[in-house]
Amino acid sequence: MLLRGKAHKFGDDVNTDYIIAGKYKFKTLDMDELAKHVMEDLDPEFHARLAPGDFVVAGRNFGCGSSREQAPLALVHARVGAVIASSFARLFYRNAVNTGLPVVECDTCLISNGDELQVDLDHGEVLNLTRGVTVSAAPLPPFMQRIFEDGGLAAHVRKHGGYCLGL
Repeated sequence: MLLRGKAHKFGDDVNTDYIIAGKYKFKTLDMDELAKHVMEDLDPEFHARLAPGDFVVAGRNFGCGSSREQAPLALVHARVGAVIASSFARLFYRNAVNTGLPVVECDTCLISNGDELQVDLDHGEVLNLTRGVTVSAAPLPPFMQRIFEDGGLAAHVRKHGGYCLGL
C-alpha cells in the first residue's frame, strides 16, 4: 500500500489531549465535528492546511496520555493518511489499528514540516520526495495492512465474518 501526502510535523510526547482536546470530545460524539479540531492546541491552523492523505509526523511517544479512542478516530475523520513517529504510546497504537489509522514507526529526524512524502507500508519505507532520502520503517505485517484497508478491526471483522491471523 502506497500513501502520499505532505508532512505536518510535531514534537515529542504529543498526548491524546493535544490530538483532540477534552473540551470537544466531551461535547459530541460526531467524529466529523471532532475532526475539525484535531491538533488545534498545538497548531490552530492545522485543520485548514490539512489535505486528505497528508501525514502527521512526530517524535517519540506519540499518543501518550489517556487511552481514548477518539484521538485516532478524529485523525481518521480528518482524513490523515497516516501518523509517522519515532515511537508510539502502546494504547494509541492499538487504538489506531482498531480504528483503521495507519501508523508508521521510524526515525523522523530527516522529515521537516511541509515535506512531500511517499509511504510504502508493504516494504516499510518512507521516501522524503522533497529531500530525496529514504527512511527505513518497521514494515507492517500483511494482516495489519488488510485491517487498515478494511477501515479498522471492527470493519475487518464485519467484512470477513471474523478475524484470522492467516489472511
